[in-house]
Amino acid sequence: MDKGFDPVLLEVVRNALGAITDEMGAALMRTGFSANIKERRDYSCALFDRKGREIAQGDHMPVHLGSMPEAVAAAMADCPMARGDVVVSNDPYRGGTHLPDITLIAPVFLGDSDTPEYYVASRAHHADIGGATPGSMGMATEIVSEGLRIPPVHLVREGAPVLDLLRVFTANVRAPRERRGDLEAQMASLHVGEARLREAAGRFGGDVLSLYSETLLDYSEEMTRCALRRLTPGSYCFFDALDGSIPIGVSVHVKREGELYLDFSETADQVEAPLNAPRAVTLSAVAYVVRCLAGSHAPWNAGALRAVETITRPGTLLDARPPAPVAGGNVETSQRVVDTLLGALSEALPEEIPAASQGTMNNLCLGGIDAQGAQWAYYETVAGGAGAGPRGPGEHGIHTHMTNSRNTPIEALEHSLPLRVHEYRLRYGSGGRGRHNGGSGVVRVIQSLEKARLTLLSDRRTTRPYGLAGGGEGASGSASIEGADGSVTQLEGRCEASLAPGDRIRIETPGGGGWGAA
Repeated sequence: MDKGFDPVLLEVVRNALGAITDEMGAALMRTGFSANIKERRDYSCALFDRKGREIAQGDHMPVHLGSMPEAVAAAMADCPMARGDVVVSNDPYRGGTHLPDITLIAPVFLGDSDTPEYYVASRAHHADIGGATPGSMGMATEIVSEGLRIPPVHLVREGAPVLDLLRVFTANVRAPRERRGDLEAQMASLHVGEARLREAAGRFGGDVLSLYSETLLDYSEEMTRCALRRLTPGSYCFFDALDGSIPIGVSVHVKREGELYLDFSETADQVEAPLNAPRAVTLSAVAYVVRCLAGSHAPWNAGALRAVETITRPGTLLDARPPAPVAGGNVETSQRVVDTLLGALSEALPEEIPAASQGTMNNLCLGGIDAQGAQWAYYETVAGGAGAGPRGPGEHGIHTHMTNSRNTPIEALEHSLPLRVHEYRLRYGSGGRGRHNGGSGVVRVIQSLEKARLTLLSDRRTTRPYGLAGGGEGASGSASIEGADGSVTQLEGRCEASLAPGDRIRIETPGGGGWGAA
């Protein structure tokens, strides 16, 4: 890194770029149509330089942000972009995560340049992307059953929307007006990012902004290496598993130079179930853990991962190949990758690493046709317990690790959908016991007022979140349908079911693991 840089100006540029991504996210939240975007804030925004390297990201969804660089690289390779262009993609095998996560990418030109100086990107989880079940998170055995798959293609050319593509999109999704509204909200966020980058270039000077963006990459690398040097050098292994005895294993090699070598080759082969993760999702989980180790004081960008090498074996659960279904790889398998990595690193940094959090996003999809004959689709993740750590107990009822979303407020849910919330509370006692107890999960009971189709994609129903340093395991989760006729049907962690009017779905989420002997 150039030692002649102005540290004050570097910090000013760092915060200016971060503010742009935050404003992009705020614009997306304000203009979004669905509760998933307006209320849960299931979206992410980031900035990239002319080479496609991430230079800033919002405090949004870790599973989105860590994989977005591969999506930008794929868009740059497949779709050369001119002024006014926007490229769209959700292809998990071209830098995407799972099909409901749609990414929009636009170039930013400064002055009379013929090539983009920057790229702005926005990724949002759409409540439906077609496929066999409402919410597009069903029990598929191949990706074609999960919905509309979009390789990197132009959505806008020189400022003009590609209407044929929009017609194909809206013809293949449920609640098309809501879907298109969310897509247009993403485009609005790109316009905000482009405008603010132009303003920043005008304020600092284009050359200065480019120089300090490059310096930020080097600075992030140095800060991350410094943080990694706190780890005890050596080799560490850890295995965890998804329900169904699907193992995920990692070998971590910590080098004295502040470098990490991660090998996931011992993980299970890809499966005929919606649990497979593209390599981009695995890299997201790695990036999240490294960011946690680096701390909030270190700027986060592409430079931080120069000190980390990640090995995956093609054709496995963590480096899936088509036509493997991937809906749960993004939301469930990514969580287990984090659990596995933290379990290995707990030996290298025992005074900081917490026990396992709930380890699932408890994905709930509901949909059907309302009394007016209109299609509706709803998606949410349900919070659980956080793992306790050396410094204190775990948080109760919180979204942890790879999800950074919020709960859907009851008022918003009941206002726009044929649903009623009958119970929403902490599941006391579900956290693991220890010197510091794990956080409690939650109980959420939702009644359907219309006939509906349900999909539940969750984990930690047969396995339990581990404790550390002698702490106890967190309680596993459960789900059931409470029929309007008084019947109770227990559900598997991953299932599809039908709801009659008046039926209720009860979800009890896992608690976090405890830390230290009680």
